[in-house]
Amino acid sequence: MAVGVGGEILPETLERMVETCDAVFVDIQALIRAFDKNDGTVKLVGLKESGFYHLLPRVKFLKASSEEALFMDVEEVRQWCCVVVTHGKDGCEVYWKDGEMKIEPFGANQVDPTGAGDSFLGGFVGGLVHGLVVPDAALVGNLFGSLTVGQIGLPKFDLRLLQRIMDEVQRRKLHSTCWFESRDDSMSLTKPAGHDEFRASLAWSKLVSTCSVRGVPRSPGSVEAAEVVSRFCL
Repeated sequence: MAVGVGGEILPETLERMVETCDAVFVDIQALIRAFDKNDGTVKLVGLKESGFYHLLPRVKFLKASSEEALFMDVEEVRQWCCVVVTHGKDGCEVYWKDGEMKIEPFGANQVDPTGAGDSFLGGFVGGLVHGLVVPDAALVGNLFGSLTVGQIGLPKFDLRLLQRIMDEVQRRKLHSTCWFESRDDSMSLTKPAGHDEFRASLAWSKLVSTCSVRGVPRSPGSVEAAEVVSRFCL
């Protein structure tokens, strides 16, 4: 995963990653955010001017917020890699060479968007690592994004909720074809049977967790947002 705030990932770093990894997931923020050398102000540059553009055909997934997506030509980039654009409370859209799909959101009481993009990417990658096809994994990403915006500051997730989500992912995996085992990428980028039911089961897990901890202090077994992927990959 190539994820950064800005400036930590050089083109040479990403090139080395695509050479050594089977699949690389990139957050566009790390590529297009630049800092003025004189006063430190932040600005976004076009993806073509970022120095990373030539590596896109070797990247598997590129994630961007709807605001960041304005700094690239989605129609062009989707010819080379799968593009995932997040739309906050409206969920996300997945674009690939031959099509696109809107992935439904989960309801949330937004109080602070901090970390929502990172949580989305963590859930998305975790779902793929555990064998979900792309649309199902994007649902997991949307779920974690919705959980994050309901908290102030750096989000934390109750371990009981993580276990419920993991159980649903494992059940779903039994009925899916793992995206990286399929030679036909278009197979994993079409809406699979049972997708809506999987979304309903994730929503139920979230609801049960919310009801069970309402009015109760947060469990000491909570984990930081950055640990979502590692929890999924255990």
